[in-house]
Amino acid sequence: MRQYSADLTPPWKKPQPVPEVPADPGLVVEEPATGFCGAVIRCEAGTVTLEDRFGKHRVFPLEPRGFLLEGRVVTLVRPASGPARPARTASGSVAVPGARARVARAGRLYVEGRHDAELVEKVWGDDLRIEGVVVEYLEGVDDLPSIVADFAPGPDARLGVLVDHLVPGSKEWRIAESVTSEHALVVGHPYIDIWEAVKPASVGIPAWPRVPRGQDWKTGVCAALGWRVAHTGEAWQRILGSVRTYKDLEPELLGRVEELIDFVTAPA
Repeated sequence: MRQYSADLTPPWKKPQPVPEVPADPGLVVEEPATGFCGAVIRCEAGTVTLEDRFGKHRVFPLEPRGFLLEGRVVTLVRPASGPARPARTASGSVAVPGARARVARAGRLYVEGRHDAELVEKVWGDDLRIEGVVVEYLEGVDDLPSIVADFAPGPDARLGVLVDHLVPGSKEWRIAESVTSEHALVVGHPYIDIWEAVKPASVGIPAWPRVPRGQDWKTGVCAALGWRVAHTGEAWQRILGSVRTYKDLEPELLGRVEELIDFVTAPA
């Protein structure tokens, strides 16, 4: 006599299996019931702790089909061994746990300002240490010709420079053109200041304010957003703290920095 299954649920209505993903530190997921999105900072028996871009922590149970990873439903599971390192660096490169910093190359990266240097370090720092690339900052593009002349770039000592708001035909553009050579590359992003290269959504604002010409841009931004105008340094720490990975930055900046790193590290 033929036996029939007691489960009469049609196949298309049955829950589909979902992948199990280890809750490694640094993994960014979303808890769909609350909409809370953050990086894994701790995974203990039966629970996982997430931290969002504002530093807020939430603890959730490790339930089947309980999280979204890049929009896909997954089941988070406790890592098989002890605390694991993120599989990728903040720049999206494959992480190399335990790798030692390479002895500094003769080549250098220059960026326009301390804030630029801090942002590059936060996102590309791991990559740059492995490649042995040192980042320094300019006080202004006007100093670029003398810096390039003193550096004397060559096949084994390439120089890459990132400039803010590099507009064709401008004074800054002409200076950049005058020092660009086979061993010196100057590129620019379209933003007035490096602040603007951070995605507004990552900072928790709808958009970067438009500041009237003639007004200090950073001061105008702070005023428009209701931040303390006299503390632009404090505002920058707030912005920098919202950046976790390359996904928090605009593509126009990402492409330029990656181009410079490739240029400086290319074989002679």
